[in-house]
Amino acid sequence: MRNNTKSNSKKLPEFDKYYHYGESVQSPAEDARFLEWIYLKGKGRKPSVFREDFCGTFANCCAWVQRDRKYVAHGLDLDPEPIEYGKKNYLPYLTAEQQSRVHIHEKNVLSRGAPKADIICALNFSYNIFKKRQELKKYFQACFRSLNPNGVFVVDAFGGPRCHEANEEVSENGDPAFDYFWDQESFDPLTHEGLFHIHFKRPGEKKRLNVFTYDWRVWTLPELKDLLEEVGFKRVDFLWEGSTDEGEGDGNFQVVTKGEECEAWVAYVAAFK
Repeated sequence: MRNNTKSNSKKLPEFDKYYHYGESVQSPAEDARFLEWIYLKGKGRKPSVFREDFCGTFANCCAWVQRDRKYVAHGLDLDPEPIEYGKKNYLPYLTAEQQSRVHIHEKNVLSRGAPKADIICALNFSYNIFKKRQELKKYFQACFRSLNPNGVFVVDAFGGPRCHEANEEVSENGDPAFDYFWDQESFDPLTHEGLFHIHFKRPGEKKRLNVFTYDWRVWTLPELKDLLEEVGFKRVDFLWEGSTDEGEGDGNFQVVTKGEECEAWVAYVAAFK
């Protein structure tokens, strides 16, 4: 899906990894709407304070404050490079009033004293960086503490037989168009650890290898639910993507109690405090 947050130019004289990443895997306006819908459906009212963990360029934060004049966004990330990119390329496209409601923290998501929020998200599977159960539990506990009463915590997850083997997928994105490659180099069935890379290729140029690399543990949905309930969340919902007649994902996610057998799938997990 197309990134809905504007960047400086369609024609890039130099390769811009964050632009290409955003065009390939992010849809900030759609994500903000979807997260608002999850909270509204579960709690019967709108959230106002949003927190994006592992926020990177904090595109979702920028999209969030555009939805309502009362909305406030906090972004947490340890890496100053994408934060600086967001300040130069996304923040300027907001009004001064909207900018005043975006608060970015160069901070560890495990740190005490993280900003309180009505809804917290960790998207693009970023929490998979925690490979040990106790590490992931510590993160979920930190999120539980940071949520306001009646808060909601949302993560996405992926799986399926295709994700249990080495493979590479390619898609075309952007304007002008370029190729995006999602490369799963390895998978260990004993630990569920895998090594993943993102490559890009622009017309007339060589393939740019390993622009982003992720060393993750691929957590299963039952593991996530067990941990979330263990730290105190009262209810955990799975949101599963519907299918087209051709068997492809249709982009519409609904709460389900039973999944489908798919070669590869993406789902969301919503935990209610």
